[in-house]
Amino acid sequence: MKNNYFSLLLIVMAYATLPFVGYAQIKKENLKIGFITGTGTQNSFPFNLESYTHEITFYKARVNYTFKEKRKWAFEINLEPGFNIAEHQLLNKYFIKPTDSDNFREEREIFLQKRTINEYVLDIGFLVRYSVYKNVSAFAIGGVGPMIGDKETARLAKGFAFSDIFGMGISYEINKIQLDFRYSVRHTSNLEFKKPNNGHNTTNIELGILFQL
Repeated sequence: MKNNYFSLLLIVMAYATLPFVGYAQIKKENLKIGFITGTGTQNSFPFNLESYTHEITFYKARVNYTFKEKRKWAFEINLEPGFNIAEHQLLNKYFIKPTDSDNFREEREIFLQKRTINEYVLDIGFLVRYSVYKNVSAFAIGGVGPMIGDKETARLAKGFAFSDIFGMGISYEINKIQLDFRYSVRHTSNLEFKKPNNGHNTTNIELGILFQL
């Protein structure tokens, strides 16, 4: 099962790059670059589990390319390399059970303390946009990408994992500048490559700005 999931993710990432490869020359007017900042929390709908807290701040660059337009619809590739800072704390000490480790008491003491985690992420996504009125559009975005976390928690091992996102938002364009507001949900896990792998969840609000080249 793990190998099937991994193969599926590789296929998704490969297809994400096809529109770029398919163009002998990128159309400059379809390319935008910018950055995003935002915050997220586990203690909000639809997650809000009582066993832990997870607060995150995003700092992301963004490369966006429109590869197809049809009437009011647009289809885009979205790349977001980023650096995130997460504050994580286990609240329910019984989440770590005696069967989990010979040193379960020591692990409880460690993970019950607040931990600051640095994440290095590359999200690769597709974005579907619909023009609502003049310079205003609505969009839905989904993506997945590799992530490296520098600390272990009771829910996720240190090191390699995946960052999965789904969001909806609104854009406003003026001249060659695009302002974005996005509401999203995010899940991180490592597909059972390491233990533990319960993962982290957050609900996020993000603001971004893009510049057309």
